[in-house]
Amino acid sequence: MLSSQLHMVLHFLVPLLLALGFWRARWRLATLVMWATMAVDLDHLLATPVFDPLRCSIGFHPLHQGWAIGLYLVLALIPKSRWVGVGLLVHMALDGLDCLKLIG
Repeated sequence: MLSSQLHMVLHFLVPLLLALGFWRARWRLATLVMWATMAVDLDHLLATPVFDPLRCSIGFHPLHQGWAIGLYLVLALIPKSRWVGVGLLVHMALDGLDCLKLIG
């Protein structure tokens, strides 16, 4: 089970490692752009309660829906929006891992 602290560390660490691995020449900018995609969690403010440790974000919050994840995949395939798309997909993947602890 991932603790909420580990979950947050991964949201920062994974984009950094991806940037260092794939975009070494521009890793700082790539990392910052991917970190900025954490703003996708603003959709949590629409939920009551805002934070529920027993709730799976994927499929619940508006920007964590399947249609949105499909859009993030398209963004990742377009060179000019790749960092945004990758950051959002990483975010969704990590949130998805959090959902697994709820059913496991």
